Amino acid sequence: MNDAIPSDDPMALSGIPKITDWSGAVVGKFYRPVKEAVTVRLDADVIHWLKRDGKGYQTRLNAILRREMERSGRKAA
Repeated sequence: MNDAIPSDDPMALSGIPKITDWSGAVVGKFYRPVKEAVTVRLDADVIHWLKRDGKGYQTRLNAILRREMERSGRKAA
């Protein structure tokens, strides 16, 4: 099945069942987009709102922006 693994290799994958049902798979679970550091000026009340739930405000901001980007139907170049 896999030409890269010799058939006499004791670590051959022949005992592993082939997956044919991918209905439970999670798309993008291990995908991590490249991050880019930026400087942005936001209103103080917006920053306070983002920080009210504690750590991770930058991740929340990114999620909000991504949701809007996807909703608009226009992907980044």
